[in-house]
Amino acid sequence: MTKKLSDSRVAENIRRLRAQIDEAALRCGRDPAQIALMAVTKTQTPELVNEAVACGVKRLGENKAQELCARYEQYDLDGVSIHFIGHLQSNKVRQIVDKVDMIHSVDSFRLAEEIEKQCAKIGKVMDVLVEVNVGGEESKTGVSVGEAGELIQKISNFTHLRVRGLMTIPPIANDSQKNEGYFAQIRQLSVDIKLKKMDNVSMDILSMGMSDDFACGIKHGSNIIRIGTAIFGARQYPAL
Repeated sequence: MTKKLSDSRVAENIRRLRAQIDEAALRCGRDPAQIALMAVTKTQTPELVNEAVACGVKRLGENKAQELCARYEQYDLDGVSIHFIGHLQSNKVRQIVDKVDMIHSVDSFRLAEEIEKQCAKIGKVMDVLVEVNVGGEESKTGVSVGEAGELIQKISNFTHLRVRGLMTIPPIANDSQKNEGYFAQIRQLSVDIKLKKMDNVSMDILSMGMSDDFACGIKHGSNIIRIGTAIFGARQYPAL
């Protein structure tokens, strides 16, 4: 007999997560309804992703253009928004702009310029976030904290993208205070950029916090948390 959706591992994980999100939000005086839960789909099957959608998840986070294109037609997308959250090469932009509602990982003028070009072709305005490499790690993409405002100023004149805010992945920190510091820094950067009142720049979104640190992200103003492992379990990579 087929297992009831309400009894599935994914459903139970989502119930637990929503309770934890509510608790984290209320603890810092925020409305839990302000925080969007995103399911990160990397390496997961469309069937498992659709199970999360059936449990009420309305945002999917895609890391790779090739994976998105291969699985797109298999997703149940009624009322669902797809966000691209991984590193995006300029030559892949054309493949995804008709499939996603937001790109979280704008990290260069060249990439923003290509998004503008491809969205103009299809008559679409793309919501984007600028990715900030808050820890200055060589292994991660994103602009530095000091460069973020300048990049946003440069791309604010484009007519086919809208800057909605910032995204970050902080370094892994065993010291909770250091982790707090990274999130607080991005929050302050968002406030500082918003005060400049640039046209086409709203700065109403902070995308920060994943399975291990989303409570800290929520404390510092995140309104999109990107969750993979805590929903689906450990990633299953194909055997070589």
